[in-house]
Formats: sequence, structure tokens, C-alpha cells
Amino acid sequence: MDELLRQSPIQLPSKASATEIRNHWVVVKTYDGEGAGPWLVDLSHKCRWDLQDGRLDERTPTGMAVPAAAGQCRLENGILVSRMNRVQAAIWHLGDAETPELPTDPGYTDVSEATAFLALLGPMVFTIVEKLTDLDCADRNWPLPYLLQGPFSRVACKLVVLSRDSDRGGALVFTCARGYGRDMARAVLTAGEEVGLRPAGEKRFTSFISSLRI
Repeated sequence: MDELLRQSPIQLPSKASATEIRNHWVVVKTYDGEGAGPWLVDLSHKCRWDLQDGRLDERTPTGMAVPAAAGQCRLENGILVSRMNRVQAAIWHLGDAETPELPTDPGYTDVSEATAFLALLGPMVFTIVEKLTDLDCADRNWPLPYLLQGPFSRVACKLVVLSRDSDRGGALVFTCARGYGRDMARAVLTAGEEVGLRPAGEKRFTSFISSLRI
């Protein structure tokens, strides 16, 4: 029997030049003509969990303590843990490892299939973002990384700013409900057209993030 493949809710308008199958996903490693940035990367194949618990301060998802205050994040070994509010945290697996098993502890929900997941990387990223949201993604008062929640291209999103690097550019990742994925990608690409925003594959995301001091 042929392997059943999982489908991303996002289809970027570019030709894939290298792909691989991982955890039943077709993962685009590179696209033709990625250019010098900025880039939009589909990360919907990466594992994402929500954790809900009235005693959240006592939980240690993947061995990491949940940050104390809403908006604070912790990034270690490719795993990003973000405090959403008093009782909720988001756990996003940003690395290339195999999908981990969902913990059997109460409170975890796998939201990978229910949401789209995108990254914006490179120069002029915050110029693009300013067209799409009133959220202050370039606020330097917050230590990196940090979580923002609110409308992005008029859609409720969770967005984490990973970098405000003055040389390489910015880096942020964000999720929205799966049904908005295709329209979200189109809106972001349209907003970034004047600064040369192009689709890029996972390899670009991995390389860019590993080069930043975050």
C-alpha cells in the first residue's frame, strides 16, 4: 500500500527543488530562486502542542519549565515553550527531529493538524509585518524570544519574535487556524512583494535560526 501523506494547508507559489518525506509529511527543503531574502517558510509539518493546567507553573514540558509570565518564552534544543496566559502554554518543535510522542500527562493537545505554521525571516521582515498587524513585533523592551497574541492579517494568531538581528534581519514564527493558511500565505507574500519576499524551504529556516544568538 502506498504511504498516506499528510498535507500542509499552505501551498507556496514556487517550484520545490529538494524535498523529503518526514513523519508522513512532504517537507520542502529548498525552492528554486529563493534569493537573498526576506523569506516566507511553511513549517506546518513541525509538531505543535498546547498545554493547559491550572497549576502550569509546576509543569515541565519536554523537561523545560514554563515561563512565569504571559508573553515570555524559552527556546532550548529546538523546542520553544511560550506562556500564553495563566493556564495555557504553547510548545512548538522547531528542529528537524522525528515527531515526538504526545505526552500522556493530562492537559496536552496536539494542534499540529489544526493550525498552519509559518516563519518570516531576513531583512525588511518588520516592514512587512507592519502592513499586516498593529502588534509591536519590533518592541525592544521585551527580551527575546517573546510571544504576541492578536490579529495578524485580520486573523487571530500566536506569533513569537525570535530575532531582531540588525545585520541578518528579523525572524518570527506564527500560527493561525488551518483554514486560514492559504489566504494567510497569500496576504503575507503580497505585503512583502515590494521588498522581494520569496518562498523558501525548511533548510533556509534551519540555517538562519542556527546562525542567530537567541
